[in-house]
Amino acid sequence: MRRPATRGARRQQAEQRGRLAEVLAAVWLSLAGYRVLHRRWRGPGGEIDLIARKGPLAVFIEVKRRSGSGALTEALLPTQRRRIEAAAGAWLTRQGPRLGLTEVRYDLITVGPGHRLTHLRDCWRAGD
Repeated sequence: MRRPATRGARRQQAEQRGRLAEVLAAVWLSLAGYRVLHRRWRGPGGEIDLIARKGPLAVFIEVKRRSGSGALTEALLPTQRRRIEAAAGAWLTRQGPRLGLTEVRYDLITVGPGHRLTHLRDCWRAGD
């Protein structure tokens, strides 16, 4: 008989699935012409799953793994958006001028069943 997974084991499995979703999203972005600059960048206030650029555009991407269908925008809470914005501001202060980035966008990529990716471009604006 199989033992039920412990809370720690379930958390570790969820972490592994989340990392796989981030890898899939990074590969997809690269194939779509983006240059992925950072994965899991930690800064003051929060973490950004992926930071990419396309020309002068800096894109800050939150990656969510979804086990089923549901409203995609509900995957990202206002508190999470604010933390990402704070970290993005810190990253831009350090890196943006040096890289010549003049535009900013916040995206959401969800990875669903069968590794199906959905890319919501310009998902929210800073301060929303």
